[in-house]
Formats: sequence, structure tokens, C-alpha cells
Amino acid sequence: MNSYQVSLPLLISFFYVFYQIVIATATPPANNSSGYSVLQKHVAYFDRNHDGIIYPKETFEGFRALGFGVAASTRAAALIHAATSQKTRPVYFSLIFLIYLLIIHDFRFVASKFEEIFSKHAKQHANALTNDELKEMLKANREPRDFQGWVQAELDWKVLYDIAKDKNGLLHKDTAYGVYDGSLFERLEKEHSKIKNIN
Repeated sequence: MNSYQVSLPLLISFFYVFYQIVIATATPPANNSSGYSVLQKHVAYFDRNHDGIIYPKETFEGFRALGFGVAASTRAAALIHAATSQKTRPVYFSLIFLIYLLIIHDFRFVASKFEEIFSKHAKQHANALTNDELKEMLKANREPRDFQGWVQAELDWKVLYDIAKDKNGLLHKDTAYGVYDGSLFERLEKEHSKIKNIN
């Protein structure tokens, strides 16, 4: 056997280990706000151990900390990891559907579009949406024949409304903005923790 010939399993193993090392050494410090994009800040809440890799168990724990039940947290973790893991992984395949924070594709947060949601659709209260106004906004922003986009927007905004509305059923603009930088999740976890400790 020529010394330059390498078996395929050995080569695959090498690349697997190489990418594990790259990801491990590229992991950001525990302070998850420094150097992260808007989308990474949003997702970083679920990185419970701050290692830059989000396991389905961590997503489950994050949803539980927000006050979701076991069944809803399990469904959310399974759906989120099944839908996004492949887009954030290095080239190798993983059966446990990990999400790598550093590889998350960024999106541009456009403040004017966010402001437009409230200026166009918040009619009863200038900086807050009622449930009916939220439904109207979702319907008005549908792209023709983008059924997947409709479903995704409905899920995202309805979950946000359910977890972040105030006692009067209003989703405030500053509260909704907290989704983008992850601060809403931190606040909701603290509130849920206080309620849990009282009971």
C-alpha cells in the first residue's frame, strides 16, 4: 500500500474531528451579546451552557424556562432543530440536529419595516397591537402563493403574542423588539421563575 493512500473512513474521521476542533475553538466567550449578529442574539438565549452549540435538550429547557409545558417544549425543540440544524452545521451530518451559533446565516433587521408594522396596524394604541390588529397585519403582509411563509409568520407572531402580551391583550412594540436581541426571552424567564417560586 502506498503511504499516500488513505482509506475513506479514515479521511471522513479526520474531517469530522477537524470540524469539531474548528467549531470548539471558534466558540465565542460566555458573554453572548458581544460580537453576535441580531439573529445570533435572538437564538443565543437557547444556548443554555454558552458553548456556541445548541442541543435539542437546551431548546427544550429554554422553552420550559419560558413557561411552556412539556409537550409544547418538546414539539418546539423537535421542529426548530429539524428545520434549522442542517443550515447551521458544518459539512458533516449529525443525527442529534445541533444548531451552531457561529454558522447561523444572518438576516438584516430593518428598523423602518419593524416601525411600519406598528404605524400601519396599531390603530387602537400607537405602540401596541391587539390580537385582531395582529391578524390583520399578518394577512396584509402575505406574499402571494408563499404558503410556507404564511405558516411561518403565523406561528412566529402568534407565539410571540401569546407569550408577550400584557394583561390587556396588547403586544407592545418594545416588547416585540426584545425578540430580536433575545432580551425578551431573558425577561420572560425571570418573570416565569418568580411566579414559579411564589407557588
